[in-house]
Amino acid sequence: MSAIPAASRPIAAAPGASASPDSDLLYEVRDSVARITFNRPQARNALTFAMYERMAEICRAINDDPAVKVLILTGAGEKAFASGTDISQFRAFETPEDAIGYESRIDRVLGDLESCRVPTIAAIAGVCAGGGAGIAACCDLRIGTAAARFGFPIARTLGNCLSMSNISRLTALIGPARVKDIIFTARMVEAGEALSIGLLSEIVEDGTALHERADALARTIAGHAPLTLRATKEAVRRLTRRLSSEEGEDLILMCYMSRDFREGMEAFLNKRPPQWRGE
Repeated sequence: MSAIPAASRPIAAAPGASASPDSDLLYEVRDSVARITFNRPQARNALTFAMYERMAEICRAINDDPAVKVLILTGAGEKAFASGTDISQFRAFETPEDAIGYESRIDRVLGDLESCRVPTIAAIAGVCAGGGAGIAACCDLRIGTAAARFGFPIARTLGNCLSMSNISRLTALIGPARVKDIIFTARMVEAGEALSIGLLSEIVEDGTALHERADALARTIAGHAPLTLRATKEAVRRLTRRLSSEEGEDLILMCYMSRDFREGMEAFLNKRPPQWRGE
């Protein structure tokens, strides 16, 4: 996606984010279907803080826009949906407040996506990892290409942890045993397995088929009774208890304030294996 067509209806940018056609996050609405595109293909669509905030703002705006009936989220190119938070942004982390503030931000942003009143579809090509996988897990439906890969490889990269609310979401989606398997092994789940365990609802051949299928599914859903869809989405959300971020602050601080986290970040940015010390 490049320029936003004149027929589309863009909304205003969040503070610190751009609404220009070449921005890191693109947004358009066409025929009642909204589309968010993470647009940093040169960085495998790694997410900046401004991109997270822009996505959350869009979700809140959709709640007040009855013209929007479905939201599609996707990544530019076929290499990644979103590869996680841009690691360079962690270099400024020095205090416990930095760590707690980051995870609180992610919880708030994903909460805005999860509570968006319209059905949400993640159209996933390539890597869907870390924060990107968290976004996809919050969507109501997930379609992937045959090359899609899903995971949270933090045990071999940064040595950080997921918040309690994110663990809650994943556990509700795929069960506790699979959550531990995926995080403990730090592996990327291939498309076939992702389909079998509920991380994907269907697989298509390639990027072209992915966008065609996402558009077709969005049109089908947009034609159905909006109150039925909204009530069903909210009922399912209410059935699943989300542990608060405060309930896991001790775990966040244990990881983010550790020497291992600093080592993992520096090793990742310098393209070398980390030397874990467990402290």
